[in-house]
Amino acid sequence: MKSQDTPFVGGPLDGRVLPVPLGITGHPPKTYRVPVPDAAGGPATVLVYRRVDAGRGGFLHQLWKYEYAPEADPGRRPKWPWSKPNPPAGPRTPDTPAWRTATPPAQPHPTDE
Repeated sequence: MKSQDTPFVGGPLDGRVLPVPLGITGHPPKTYRVPVPDAAGGPATVLVYRRVDAGRGGFLHQLWKYEYAPEADPGRRPKWPWSKPNPPAGPRTPDTPAWRTATPPAQPHPTDE
């Protein structure tokens, strides 16, 4: 897999240059998520960096850098049209749609008649 040494600007990784894997188009990903383990053994913190243009590096060679984006949602994933909505996390609340908590009625078995 090809990678490109990419500089990071801002945040905890400021000034570092890390190898970032390139995608099928030859570009690094638009957002780069870096999990940082917690020293106390708790859940990892996710740092989010966004790709920005860093100029040209020669004949038709695009350069990129990553800038720290503290306001970005670390768990955001693409929303595909065929994806199902996430189920509710807890018990049903008055604003939860009925279709999320409804169970289908029991159907009698054909041999029970």
